[in-house]
Amino acid sequence: MTHSAPAWAEYVERSTSLPPSAPAAGRDPAGTGVIGGYTSGGAAAATDGSGTDWRQALMRCLEPLLDSARRDLAAAGHTGVLAEQFLQRLGLRLVKLAARTLVLELARARDRGELAGDTPAARFLDFTHRLVGGSELAEFLAAYPVLARVLGESCRQGVEGHLELLARLAEDRESLVTGLLDGRDPGTLTSIDPGGDPHRGGRCTAILTFADGRRLVYKPRSLELHQHFNAFVDWLNAKTAVDIRTARLLTRDGYGWLEYVVHEPCADFAGVRRFYQRQGALLALLYVLDGTDMHFENLIAAGDQPVLVDVETLFHPSRLPATASSHDPADRALVASVYRTALLPLLVPGEFGVADVSGLGGGSTAPMSVVDWADAGLDSMHLVRRPGQTPIAANRPMLDGATIEPREHEIAVLTGFRAAYEAIARHREEFLGPDGMLTQCASDELRFVPRSTSLYKGLLDESTHPDALRDAAGRSQLLDLLWDADESLHAIVPQELADLWAGDVPLFTARPDSTDVWASDGTRIADVLAMTGLAAVEAKIASLSDVDEHRQTWLISASLATRPEPIKHASTRTRQHVGTTEADPDQLLAAATDIADEIVAQVIGETGGAANWLGLELLDDHHWAVRPMGAGLSNGYTGAALFLAQVGALTGAGKYYELARDAIRPIPLLLEALAGDLESAHFVGPGFHGLGGISYGLHRLSTLLGDSGLTSWLAASLELTEQLTTDPTEFPSYVEGAAGGLAAMQAITGLPAAGRLAERYADHLVTTVESGLRGRVAAEHGFARGFQGIAWTLGQYGVPGDRYLDAARTAADLDRRNAPAGHGWCSGDAGTALARAAAGVPADLDSYLRAAAERPVLADLSLCHGELGAVESLMWLAAREYPTAEAARRRRAGLVLAAVQQYGPQCGTPRAVPSPGLLTGLAGIGYGLLRLAYPERVPSVLLLEPTAGSRCGTAPKPTL
Repeated sequence: MTHSAPAWAEYVERSTSLPPSAPAAGRDPAGTGVIGGYTSGGAAAATDGSGTDWRQALMRCLEPLLDSARRDLAAAGHTGVLAEQFLQRLGLRLVKLAARTLVLELARARDRGELAGDTPAARFLDFTHRLVGGSELAEFLAAYPVLARVLGESCRQGVEGHLELLARLAEDRESLVTGLLDGRDPGTLTSIDPGGDPHRGGRCTAILTFADGRRLVYKPRSLELHQHFNAFVDWLNAKTAVDIRTARLLTRDGYGWLEYVVHEPCADFAGVRRFYQRQGALLALLYVLDGTDMHFENLIAAGDQPVLVDVETLFHPSRLPATASSHDPADRALVASVYRTALLPLLVPGEFGVADVSGLGGGSTAPMSVVDWADAGLDSMHLVRRPGQTPIAANRPMLDGATIEPREHEIAVLTGFRAAYEAIARHREEFLGPDGMLTQCASDELRFVPRSTSLYKGLLDESTHPDALRDAAGRSQLLDLLWDADESLHAIVPQELADLWAGDVPLFTARPDSTDVWASDGTRIADVLAMTGLAAVEAKIASLSDVDEHRQTWLISASLATRPEPIKHASTRTRQHVGTTEADPDQLLAAATDIADEIVAQVIGETGGAANWLGLELLDDHHWAVRPMGAGLSNGYTGAALFLAQVGALTGAGKYYELARDAIRPIPLLLEALAGDLESAHFVGPGFHGLGGISYGLHRLSTLLGDSGLTSWLAASLELTEQLTTDPTEFPSYVEGAAGGLAAMQAITGLPAAGRLAERYADHLVTTVESGLRGRVAAEHGFARGFQGIAWTLGQYGVPGDRYLDAARTAADLDRRNAPAGHGWCSGDAGTALARAAAGVPADLDSYLRAAAERPVLADLSLCHGELGAVESLMWLAAREYPTAEAARRRRAGLVLAAVQQYGPQCGTPRAVPSPGLLTGLAGIGYGLLRLAYPERVPSVLLLEPTAGSRCGTAPKPTL
């Protein structure tokens, strides 16, 4: 029995065996140079000095494939300018796919001395001339049969999709003129500009331009869901005063047409405000409809109207079956929240920083590297990686030529969100039930996105490596990485691989009334989803409430606060008109208890089960992110639990104890996971932020909660910490390294491992100080990440006359040339005063205490770089009976209490958004108030003091 060759193979064989056709004469409409009828496009292309673009030269090597495409178009009656434009785009596509392999062969020919020419450019052109012709191309592709398949599929599918678009346009033209072009014929079609990701045989969205300049958007997928979304917007407009514009569309079976929405500026500032109010209302609607993937390319700012132009992911499943779902209630809440829409700031980190790709954001540099060419057009041409460029964003409003920053319009966004949310909640019965509006969407086709599109595109890019194009096994080895990523997705991997082999970004669709998923070829995959999208949306709308609205509005504010901007570890803004009062312990405890109650109200979970919070977290010291709280002491649930347990110990209220116990439940599983992944454990580190802080927190909590069982958790944490190796290239800072580890280990009693670790860390810190003295170690200034933190911990560890205390004194002087940043603990003068006092080095404490007593209270009250971090030094000095320290502490306590009473507990987060964490959030402010109220009973968490009370230390008093 014989089998016919695949379509791509027949295409390649036909292409390489036919004589070349005559190239099209003249120039293309854009005026770019033509070689063999095809142009390269692109900018800043290297040339051989005669104007020949390197892409054009490589395109000539692939000309037989393009000749076949031209013949297929002509056979369908399609010739002329549009055909040539298509062939130009196809040629560039083929060059991109084949470039890495062609350049490899170029380098081999160069190294063998086979290329003729006196210059690198001439030798490059000689290489391309050697491959021109059908037989030459056939010989080349015989060595790379997978490349032959990739190129053949691209040509065959490209022609098929192009002719399909033209046929659909001809069939629908009359309806388009009537429905989307205001009854006026636009004239002949002059250009087709495809965009977006290829699906279902290379088909993608395209913008069509006509002779009169007007445009239409072609969508090669169903638009019924978008049509129903427009109906929901119409409903919302009738119930509120937001008046949101929708994109007009024409639906057809399996495809559709959309009006082209023009990016236009706002007429005035009031228009900017209306824009963001409408965007807030859209956010509420997308939230209740479980919309996602509303990134910056899917929204156009048309004056004061945010217009969604791509609505295909409503009713989107938030998770796969239970085996893949998170056990963290805060993580589940985030996945089901307004955050999932991607309309709010969504930061994508990479080697070149972060980019906001959200519908509100956009317009930033891509953080990831992309493949590019150095020495392009020369025989030394080679691959490099450079920062990528994001597409030009049209999603943000403009006024007077300037793009508007969404962060500055938080109130407008919240106003629109609340208006829409409350309207939907009031009239929820119109959505629900067998006759509700949701049922009209039950059988609509929606896109299901199981993985990031960037992952798929990365695989497609890497699969153009020559090793993946020589044989199928090489490419399969790369693409089969999908099997390793997530076991819960194994049911769809075969269809993912089929799409990737075809050169497509994998596409899956679903229906709101089904748990099944459909592959791009129509294959039905049963029971992939845990529940239907329709059931999830019905449940969400039924449960809309004041509590949920409050949580979503917090998420909006917190997300807007994460928009990229320079991070400052100093607070300078002050409260000039705060009254001063004597703060008695009862008042301070009451204020702290109010904060504890707010944290209790924010918890996500059930009594007796897992509990966690959503918070703002500073990642890598460079940008903020909204995340479920991790385990850390500094801004994780361990820190929040420690504060709640301390409140419980002072008030006797059981609810704080119970929540503290629930919050730390995940720690044993976390320690077990880290023990099996020491690379990740090393990344966590031994400092205040990492295992040192967790160990300290467990030690304190075992006493506060009266739970001896936590001692076994602590032992496991110390055992894991002992397995971490010291990296001599990393600075052993207080928050991340050995300095914080030493402070934590000194606080832990009764476990020999803590003593061993303390000695190891102390020796390492001495070595670091010696290297710093020789100028071999660079560090940031301050307590948290500089030598001051080392000075503090060695000053506490050492005794007069030993090398540890000597090293502490040296460390305290190593960054004296750097001025403190503000008044706080982390990098300000409070941390410096603590370090120098603990090390016993001369310091002008009189001036410091006088300034600390007299200055206005900081607006930021946080422990890290705010007022309560600054006060910590006063409490430490007062406990050691330094003159005037206690008076200064009492005055600061009154100012802090007055600031809390007048302005609330202002966090050290961007825009002071309330967050539960310890260093920059509410837990730390509450804990600081407890310290001010009962300094003898509440140990310093910043200094990792033991439960028994503040360490008095053995360092001598510094010279005043």
